[in-house]
Order: sequence, then C-alpha cells, then structure tokens
Amino acid sequence: MQGLSKTRTELPEMLVFDILAKLPAKSLIRFKCVCKHWNSSFQTPLFITQHHHNHLRNNNLNFIFKRSIGNSSSYCNLFELSTEDGQSFSLKQNIRLPLCNDRWRRPEVYGPCNGIFCVESRDNLALWNPSTSQFKILPRSSVQRPPADLTRFFRVGFGYDSQTYDYKVLRFVSNRSKNEYGAYSYETKQVDLYSLKGNSWKEISSPGVTAWGRAWFDNHVNGICYWPAYGSNSDGFCCILSFDMVNERFSTLSLPEFHGGFVLYEPLLLNINGLLGAIIFSRSWEDTMVEIWVMSGSWTKLSVIECAFGIGIPLGFWKNGELFFESRDRELVLFDPSTRELKNLGIHARSMYNGTMEIISYAESLVTFN
Repeated sequence: MQGLSKTRTELPEMLVFDILAKLPAKSLIRFKCVCKHWNSSFQTPLFITQHHHNHLRNNNLNFIFKRSIGNSSSYCNLFELSTEDGQSFSLKQNIRLPLCNDRWRRPEVYGPCNGIFCVESRDNLALWNPSTSQFKILPRSSVQRPPADLTRFFRVGFGYDSQTYDYKVLRFVSNRSKNEYGAYSYETKQVDLYSLKGNSWKEISSPGVTAWGRAWFDNHVNGICYWPAYGSNSDGFCCILSFDMVNERFSTLSLPEFHGGFVLYEPLLLNINGLLGAIIFSRSWEDTMVEIWVMSGSWTKLSVIECAFGIGIPLGFWKNGELFFESRDRELVLFDPSTRELKNLGIHARSMYNGTMEIISYAESLVTFN
C-alpha cells in the first residue's frame, strides 16, 4: 500500500490579496509581520484604495458620537457608537486623542476623507486615522500675516488631490484691526493651504464670499470641498463655495431652490453616495419639514421628510437610510422615512440646555501619514 502523498495548493497571489483587502484594518496590522512582502503590499496606494472601497461598498461603516457641553471652554467626549443586534445602540470606548489638554478642548472633526480626519482645536491642527490610531500634528502655518489686532482661524476644508496623491488642509483666516474707537472695523481675509506631501503651508487667493458650515458633515466629494456661503450684504446663505483640491481654485454654485428661503432654513452639505447632497431643515423646532437634495448636473429633490414635533436637527444617515436627529430634549433619535418610525436611542447630551451632539461615520482606512 502506497503512502498517501500530501499536496500543497497555493492560491494565486491576486486572489490572496483580494481576500485580504476585505479584512478589518486591525487584522491587517497584525498580518504585517507575516512577511516583508505583505507588509510592503499593505502600504501601496492600490491596496489601500481597494481595502477602503470594499468597506464602503459593503456598507461596513463605523460611527463616532461626539458629546460636549455648550460653552467655549468646555470639554467634549468622543465615543464609538455601535449596535450589536441592529436594535439597541450603545456608546463604547471613550476615544482619547493625543495632546488632550487645555489646547485640545472641544476639537472639531472634519471629514472623513478616505477614512481619515482633520482635527482642529483653536489654532492647532492634526490628521487622525481612527482605524490605525495614527495621529500627526501639523506644523504651524508659515504664511505671513498683515498687521492686525486679532487673528482668528475659522472654517477648515480637508480633502484629497488624486493627481498628486496628496492630502490637503484648507483654513480660512481673518485678520481684524481696531478703529479709533476701539471697535474691530477692518478685516483682511486670507486662506492657508497645507500639503501633507510637502509638509508645508502656502497662501492662496481668498474668495469673495464667506464660507460657513457645520464641521461634522463630510463636505468633501470627489476631490472638492463645499461650504454654504454668505455674500457681503446677505441676510442668509447666498450660494455654495467650492474648492478643488487638484487645481487649488475656488468657485461657486447655486443652492437648491428651496421654497422657505435661507434666512429661516439651514442647508447642511454632505456626501450622498458619491454626489454632493444637501439636507435642508428649519432653525425653528416647530417646523418639522426636512428636504434632501442631490447635485447631479443640477439639483434634484430626493425626498421630503415630515418628522415628529420637536425633532429638528439632522445628524446624518445610519446604514439602512435611516436618519439620526437631535431632539428638542437633546436626545439622540433615529427616524425611518419608509415606515415613519421614530426610535429614541437612550443617548443624550450632557446638558439639557447647552449640550450638543454630533454623529460622524467613516469606512476603515489603511492610509498612513509617512
């Protein structure tokens, strides 16, 4: 009787990496020690892009819940928002960013862009990949400022230049000077642009409108950042300001033709399935109408949602099209437009009167800042 011979079957390398690209980032970080080839392959732009797109395509999203107290000197907390059975939600693992001291109170989190974020606190900026826990503090801007009594940083844009494979951070700067009566009446505006590839800042031309927008929505779509904008003499939003990360130029486009006007209503811009989207809601708790628009050559109204009374501030989408809202009682609720079911998730801001909450969603990424 002949002995049984053992055969070894090897999978094609392309198939192996197709399988690996579907795994969580934590598993791939451990697998880097398998061999040098795997370690180097996991860091190539092709594999990083494939891994990120797989998680986006399969709707494998992670959610961060930000909770803070309302005054400017208060602290905020970041948590992982998760659900075990698709029904009950919970906050897990308080996320602590490096340098969480007095300078990093109430960080604003911009993005995600390819699974990574830009974090701002006062005049400090950093890049953060929550999937790998990598954190890079950006250098101070070297742009020269005109003489001013007060320099203020406001509004940030964070995006990706696909032609040079470079992540860029845009920041608007206001330089204010006092008049003879001691009031701030003179203002010079600047725009600083940071390149991760060069690890440096430069100044670019400032647009003629003022960008505005809530930080927690992903306003980066296909290499372009968007903000609702004010004109010089506008009582409300007048247009959308955009910045192209490739050609580094500003432009403007129109807002959706909303019947209520943008004095009483507020547009929130976000990425909806790879297109520029807008959620329009009332600043009044009594108005329960929410409209969702998408830009594809021109603005198209996707849906009109009539919410329950006291549910007015949209916070983003859950995995199956449901919408997170902040209620009048500062509770986190989930609204299903198809069934009109409203679910209180039992999560609330720290304070009934001045607490705020935000929801940030992202797909895992292997992007590094080296």
